[in-house]
Amino acid sequence: MEGESHQVGMCYCRSCTKKFTVTVGTVMERSHIALAKWALGFRLMAGSKKGVSAHQLHRSLGITYKSAWFMAHRIREAMAPARPSPIGGENKVVETDETYIGGKARNRKSKIPEKRAVVSLVERGGEIRSYHVANVNAETLRPIMVKIASRQSYLMTDESAVYPKIGEEFAGHGSVNHSAEEYVRAFFWHTNTAENAFSILKRGIYGVYHHVSEAHLHRYLAEFDFRRNHRAGFGFDDTVRTAAAVKGADGKRLFYRGPRSAAHA
Repeated sequence: MEGESHQVGMCYCRSCTKKFTVTVGTVMERSHIALAKWALGFRLMAGSKKGVSAHQLHRSLGITYKSAWFMAHRIREAMAPARPSPIGGENKVVETDETYIGGKARNRKSKIPEKRAVVSLVERGGEIRSYHVANVNAETLRPIMVKIASRQSYLMTDESAVYPKIGEEFAGHGSVNHSAEEYVRAFFWHTNTAENAFSILKRGIYGVYHHVSEAHLHRYLAEFDFRRNHRAGFGFDDTVRTAAAVKGADGKRLFYRGPRSAAHA
């Protein structure tokens, strides 16, 4: 559609008699931010190993902080897999470990900041899946583990009492005793792959974002999982990784108010 009264890039559908743009049916729908700035936002978030703060997007793109904050969350929504595929399989090792995200009680006079539990499942030489859970116990972890990790996998964990019963459902279960300062045994028994993923996650949250609320923690986990699953070791450079993130925007919507997310009808 042409003319000064029409938005740039606006098209007209003869079958439904409605106007639309190429952003319809994506996280960019109804956004007034130029597509060039959206493309740069995707590139910055996909190419920064530890993430990019909303303030940095606000400065780099020349948009308001409020718009940059919402843009970042919509890009994270695009990075999240619509249907996470299982990991592991026969003759493969899946490491499972948990960590806690939040402030430290050190140097605090009164209020002790709350910590949020995160559990990750990592296939050695493969992909990672991370989830925020209310509590670290068999009741909350088992449904995630048996759904995400193939039961034909060899499960590798630490000495936590949560895992032995769950491990019986897998092809095998091994563990290392961190409380006894055992971190690697015979080069095979360890959870260092998961620990490495946690170190990058925490450096990003504490060094770039500084604070992550519980309501949005799952989106940050999706962001860090996406970059790890599309890392250079798997043949992805910044350009290909950015293209994968943009492709993930199709069929998703995220609203500033109202539903947390919704698929485009």
